[in-house]
Amino acid sequence: MRRAGALVVLVVVWEAVARLGWVSSLLMPPPTRVAAVLLELLGSGGLWPHFAVTMLEAGGGLVLGVGVGVIVGLAAALVPPLAELLQPAMTLLNAVPRVILAPLLVIWLGIGLASKVALSFLLVAVTVFFAVYSGIREVDPRLVDRVRTLGGNGLHLLREVYVPSVTAWFLGSLKVAIGFAFTGAVVGEFVASSRGLGYLLSFTQSTYNAALTIALIALVVVVTFSIFVAFERLERWVFRWKRGQPVAEPLRAPPDRQASAGLAGIGEEGVQPSGPPVI
Repeated sequence: MRRAGALVVLVVVWEAVARLGWVSSLLMPPPTRVAAVLLELLGSGGLWPHFAVTMLEAGGGLVLGVGVGVIVGLAAALVPPLAELLQPAMTLLNAVPRVILAPLLVIWLGIGLASKVALSFLLVAVTVFFAVYSGIREVDPRLVDRVRTLGGNGLHLLREVYVPSVTAWFLGSLKVAIGFAFTGAVVGEFVASSRGLGYLLSFTQSTYNAALTIALIALVVVVTFSIFVAFERLERWVFRWKRGQPVAEPLRAPPDRQASAGLAGIGEEGVQPSGPPVI
């Protein structure tokens, strides 16, 4: 409720500032005008083909990136020689802003879907790789030794130890990967494309149409946030068993036992025998 209230206050202040002329309506149009432009664009039907292209590019990059990231992360975590080859390369990709590869991908793959899917794929795959790799490496070696002592093989370790351990890491990275997938698609379209939301953003920038630009940005934010919330609820459902766990408390003796133990201690230690000690 507080977040919704803060958002409402922000929109009201924005509307008031724009209506009072404190900022130029050409540069910062009021929210009502932005909403009118967005509704008009949605009603005309011209937005949906571009929206579908961006969703296809982001979805393709997300699916491919998650699949490859999980497989490569598992392989690197379970095969140490392979980790020595993959971890430096993934660290380098993670350190470099991967969006700078967009022009090169356009040169290699053209201005069609392939270059945007490839950029989304790179952004997602590196994120998922480190989540899976770190999740497996954080497993307690003693737990692995116990499973092996009980006769468990590699399949048992994967199903009973590694997968439960990596699930939390994977779901946490998946929420971040959603934003990266849309970032790759929109940035790729912004660099070079003939359709998509990034293409529309590039067009509105060239025409200095601030209202349409803010409307498109708001649309991308709403879609991305909705998918983010959906995966967050999925994460809560997967880990719903954690909410019902009782909090462990230190063991204490009942009051009557504590009192009897205290009296016994007094009787043994505090009461001394009268008379001289026997030598």
